[in-house]
Amino acid sequence: MVPDINPWSSNQTIDIDKLFSEFGIESICSVLSEIPEIPYFMRRGIVVGHRDYHQIASAIRNKTPFHILTGFMPSGHPHLGHLMVMKEVVWHVQQGGNGYVTIADREAHAVRGISWEKCGELGKEYLSCLYALGFEGTTYYQSKNERLKDLAFEAATKVNFSELTAIYGFSPETDLAHAESVIMQVADILYPQIDRVPAPTLVPVGIDQDPHIRLTRGVAHKMRMFTVEERDGYISVRSKNAPEEALKAVHKSFSGSKKYEGHVDIKGMPCADVSQKVREIELAHGGFGFFTPSSTYHIFMPGLTGGKMSSSIPESTIGFFEPEATVRKKVMNGITGGRMTLEEQKRLGGEPDKCSLYLLNLFHMVTDDNDLQKIRQRCEQGDITCGQCKKETADRVILFLKVFREKMDAASEKIGVR
Repeated sequence: MVPDINPWSSNQTIDIDKLFSEFGIESICSVLSEIPEIPYFMRRGIVVGHRDYHQIASAIRNKTPFHILTGFMPSGHPHLGHLMVMKEVVWHVQQGGNGYVTIADREAHAVRGISWEKCGELGKEYLSCLYALGFEGTTYYQSKNERLKDLAFEAATKVNFSELTAIYGFSPETDLAHAESVIMQVADILYPQIDRVPAPTLVPVGIDQDPHIRLTRGVAHKMRMFTVEERDGYISVRSKNAPEEALKAVHKSFSGSKKYEGHVDIKGMPCADVSQKVREIELAHGGFGFFTPSSTYHIFMPGLTGGKMSSSIPESTIGFFEPEATVRKKVMNGITGGRMTLEEQKRLGGEPDKCSLYLLNLFHMVTDDNDLQKIRQRCEQGDITCGQCKKETADRVILFLKVFREKMDAASEKIGVR
């Protein structure tokens, strides 16, 4: 069956409600009460869903270790559409997360045919954007990380081609390098847990990237030595081809536990405590002890011409080094939520949720919620024409780019990759 979403498509329409229902993604609203501070990208409905964010929220509240990772495929120059996930990463680093960013040059080379040299050049541009936003943490190129390659090999032993076909719609014509790039992304997501310690790991993505999350969660589970199951009145620790010595260590670690062939049953202990001890035993016996990764899902920043903002459609997006005249022209030509005539605009008001310029302000250009609400009210009440709104938005974008370019230049010396 061909999947509903394709991580490599630059032009797709996704039914969010259907996707949430079909693949078990929860609304972000279910966890907002669990974090001390609600960032604007959650507050404004840009981040709309999650998987297992509860464990990330717990780590933020309790100041316990967690990792935050994302990756960028260097197939084109970075643009405003890439900033959202970068801001999510930076915010979570500021909340105590260990930051990781991978430049997915192997994917770019395999899927888009980008030369290795060009991947290196474009990768530096993405990193300069991240550091301009205040990122702190670990960065690397897939092709240069030997430990990552070893982890990808291990992960590949847990995946067969029929599974990739079911998730991604691969066919007999799909080349092996494309399939390998998928496994490399699985390794990217799990990599922070071998580079530091096993801990909850968050991967903020666009909704189109959910296939990678689903695959990695399954692989992380398969790479565990044990499963820890909470049953009626006891905890059952069940072996998944764990060494016999590891199973004996579990039995020895819990007084009064009962050992059977392939599992140990434990009474009178919290499941969280058992899970932590079992993870320590796995690590001591050469296992990985992975936490199943978590994810958040943000909506796409709409392109100025409608649809998804994509570097493959130059008119749809704004690059960081475009001339001021080009930027102003693109904004002035952007699709709005205005009415057909000025009379209708004054009488009925505009429709900001259909306007690429309003959403550009919502995503990045207007940081104050009260200011954004005033823009919305002026539009809905017909107090401003689309032409005037475009001029004001263009001024904001040009100022933003000027300041951001200065920060990118200042951050250039920080671009050191592993």
